Amino acid sequence: MSITLQRTALAITFGAFGPALLGAGAALAAPPPAVAPAPGEPAQGWPEQPGEPQPSPGVVFVEVRPTPVQPGYLVGIRASCRDNSIPATVVSDAFGRVQVHSQRGELTASAEVRERTRPGNYRVKLECRDGATASTMLQVVKSMKPSPGPHTGFGGAAGANLTGLLVPGGLALTIAGATVGIIAARRPRGAARG
Repeated sequence: MSITLQRTALAITFGAFGPALLGAGAALAAPPPAVAPAPGEPAQGWPEQPGEPQPSPGVVFVEVRPTPVQPGYLVGIRASCRDNSIPATVVSDAFGRVQVHSQRGELTASAEVRERTRPGNYRVKLECRDGATASTMLQVVKSMKPSPGPHTGFGGAAGANLTGLLVPGGLALTIAGATVGIIAARRPRGAARG
């Protein structure tokens, strides 16, 4: 079999089945859907990234994530007092009284929103030992609808049924492998190359 004929066979094989293979690869490489943590699991808080700005000394604040949140789920608390080496207290009707401790220059803790908490907005108040206070709001909802994922043009890869791609993809790989095998089998062994 001539080199030109071999190249033509490969070009026809990949021309016919290349788009199916690329489409299957893109679907399989799609990221999994984002899922909210289950009750009792840690909430997604502040990612630990080097170089993240630290609060200025003396700034008093409190943040709660995620919001909105369902009853029974954990929330992350991030706060700062004038002196973050001393623990402080965070109070809310949604989760009660929690002590925040120094970690990487900030005061942090996690708290579980009580199961019996009704949907609504709840005040979260930071009480520093020196008398300084700060507050924010936490929204509690009955239930949250999971995110459907980004609209990337492949028909919603999050939760997509990929079984329709398995047969054509497997067939394309089988034909491509058979073509390469035939070409390799017909190739003369030990022939001088020019």
